[in-house]
Amino acid sequence: MTGQDYAARARLFEFISNQHGGYWRHGFIDHAYLYNLYFPPESLLEQLAKQVHELVLNYPVAQDVLAGLVGDLIGQPQERIVVGNGASELIKIVSGHIARRLIVPVPSFNEYANAAPASQAVEFALDPPAFQLDVDNFAAAAIRCQADLAVAVTPNNPTSLLVPKSALIRLLKELADHACMLIVDESFIDFARDGVQETLEGEIAQYPNLAILKSMSKAYGIAGLRIGYMLTANAAFAGKVRQCLHIWNVNGFAETFLRLAPRYRQEFAASCDRVKSDRDLFSRELGSIQGLTVFRPDANFIFCRLPDQAASGPEVCRRLFIEHNIYIKDCQGKTLPESDRYIRIASRTHAENQSLVEALRDIISRERK
Repeated sequence: MTGQDYAARARLFEFISNQHGGYWRHGFIDHAYLYNLYFPPESLLEQLAKQVHELVLNYPVAQDVLAGLVGDLIGQPQERIVVGNGASELIKIVSGHIARRLIVPVPSFNEYANAAPASQAVEFALDPPAFQLDVDNFAAAAIRCQADLAVAVTPNNPTSLLVPKSALIRLLKELADHACMLIVDESFIDFARDGVQETLEGEIAQYPNLAILKSMSKAYGIAGLRIGYMLTANAAFAGKVRQCLHIWNVNGFAETFLRLAPRYRQEFAASCDRVKSDRDLFSRELGSIQGLTVFRPDANFIFCRLPDQAASGPEVCRRLFIEHNIYIKDCQGKTLPESDRYIRIASRTHAENQSLVEALRDIISRERK
């Protein structure tokens, strides 16, 4: 690579690092964003394509119909469901307009704290090296700071660690007498080893202080369609969220996907199984890199700690992009000790995962010489 080429790659890396999407336009391998590469199937996309004319020219449906479509897909009554333009729209409403005091474990998905007004978000540190959520200490902290909203992401982002269902039920019970809603973000639950058993959707009617948030972009591979939903049996809480939505907050392409998706239940389940298989093999292969600490993943991405003698997370990300055309996420912007030592890597196809392992091995081994 010439000096001119290297400089051009470095400039592109700086540009990409400040973007929040559109990566497909630039021709690199995206191990940063968290997609299911095996869904939706081509036949579903072809059905969407056949309706482009009508979907572009006509208004989509509003919230009540959308909630019914999601309800058909997940087997829940429509009155328990609020549909967002991605989960991010719902997070903005819940954190920014409804919660008076929010508590969230960190490291976690930053948007919950970022969307809250200044001074209204309380961070609860997950202790290294395990980064597991101690629900009893978390409940005590929520009660102590008088939070009316607590958040638990399971599997967590960026750690890819599941919070056991039994622990979350205990947390719900501890918060119930203190007027504190628990938001459980299950955006990656379909990739957990026992996701069907670990989801709280089946228990939703038993806990009025529970709301489940889910980004469909992750599991269903539809980041561009922007669909997320909230599920809760708390009618008053659901009503507050609905009041903050625009009348046509979800477009016709997303609506049509929701109409088609129930026909593809088997294909969806098979796609998630394939993601889990690729992810597990990827995790083992990453574990063969000397000095790299690989956390056992429950989502479709893997959390790693770089060896002490290796370059920092931001520098490793930079070298992977410039030298190997691979983009991953460092965790320097997350709230955790030595954040510049951690990286998050999305699992892609087996061949792409193997290429990343060899590229990362090369970069880390050079630091050792």
